[in-house]
Amino acid sequence: MISTIPQFKAFLGGTFYEGEQLPVLAPFDGHTLANACLANEEMYEMALAKALESAKPLQNLPAYKRYEILMHIASRLKEEREILSLLLAREAAKPLKFARAEVDRSIQTFIVAAEESKRLPKEYISLDWTAAGANREGIIKYFPVGPVAGISPFNFPLNLAVHKIAPAIAAGCPIVLKPASSTPLSALFLAQIIAETDLPPGAVSILPMNRNFANRMVSDERFAMLSFTGSPEVGWKMKAGAGKKKTTLELGGNAAVIISEHTDVESIIDKCMNGAYAYQGQVCIHAQRFFVHQKQERRFLELFTAAAEKLQIGAPEDERTDFSCMIDEANAERVDAWVNEAELAGASVLLKPRKKGNMIYPTLITGARKNMKVYDEEVFGPVITVNTFTDFSDALERVNDSRFGLQAGLFSEKQTEIDAAFNGLHLGGLVLNDTPILRLDHMPYGGVKDSGLGREGVKYTIADMMEPRILLK
Repeated sequence: MISTIPQFKAFLGGTFYEGEQLPVLAPFDGHTLANACLANEEMYEMALAKALESAKPLQNLPAYKRYEILMHIASRLKEEREILSLLLAREAAKPLKFARAEVDRSIQTFIVAAEESKRLPKEYISLDWTAAGANREGIIKYFPVGPVAGISPFNFPLNLAVHKIAPAIAAGCPIVLKPASSTPLSALFLAQIIAETDLPPGAVSILPMNRNFANRMVSDERFAMLSFTGSPEVGWKMKAGAGKKKTTLELGGNAAVIISEHTDVESIIDKCMNGAYAYQGQVCIHAQRFFVHQKQERRFLELFTAAAEKLQIGAPEDERTDFSCMIDEANAERVDAWVNEAELAGASVLLKPRKKGNMIYPTLITGARKNMKVYDEEVFGPVITVNTFTDFSDALERVNDSRFGLQAGLFSEKQTEIDAAFNGLHLGGLVLNDTPILRLDHMPYGGVKDSGLGREGVKYTIADMMEPRILLK
């Protein structure tokens, strides 16, 4: 009997290759969506060799060609939007409305990269500040650092891959990307579009690989840079093993939301719901810890729980679905255990974490505190904690009292509170009158403390992928 399961080939050196099959399962019902090619030793070495060969031709590619290539990819993604959105929904259990938004963001990321490719950094510097520099001037040009090892996660399998690939093309750096093994299909679909372009063979390779090869990418000195998005536990170990290569890490956190005393609570519930439960909370900037002024707590909980109970729960490809299952049962079991642990330690669970297979239903906890995982750690699931405050400075201290520092949200119209939060919170970004889940693809995005190292956002990623060289005249 001939198999009807789609086959997704590995993309390396501008060519597609077959090999050992990696079954990709739909998290919602467990059926096999497709088989991806799992790269082997020979493929890994070939991809890296081709990347090294393409470095000089890619560096010499004129800006107008890079622009045309990046815009072609954006245009083709627009044409394939619905097919790719459905693929994303199925492989990542991402509700279709959020899958479409991810494709749209990926299109925008390529467009921004195309624009930035026309204005790569360069500088002029006067050198006559001292007698030694009299009659001299400096011209500073930025050059690509060389081959990039990119490792992207399951939760935004297209756009977080694009945030590594598009800046690399703009900067002139060859890239070998390892997508998450659970969600490689959208990145391999993207490879089919990239293959249509005039990029030098080897400029982009996309290879599903096992963890051993991921570790090898980290330590392989032939790569000049490592760009990793994933968990803090894995990311910091990778940095330790990366040797001399440049390293950027985007590692998530337990993002907070402050709702101040005079906030119109009714007007913010939809934003809070989106921040709390979009893509089942499997978002680095998922709004996890809510700090609500004591005067607003009762009304906030009433409105929030009522809204949560109206969420449409179902299959990710259903147009009506707001909320679906987690990526796998192991993560569902972990989240369920963390919630049960908090409840046993005295926290109250207002929305019960009913578990069914991969499904963890929207969950709300009050009375959580330090030393509870749902409060201290990154839940990466549909769980929020709600605590109250009376003094705004105390709320700021509690937000900061965390090993993470990615983004936070603040609902306030009071300028003194806005200033105090922006100047006093130790994190990568503050979102005013929205939750921390807001990310625009051209902004500098990243965190401090255990939340990461460096900044993403196309312009800022390009800067990390280049290094300055000065000509003294």
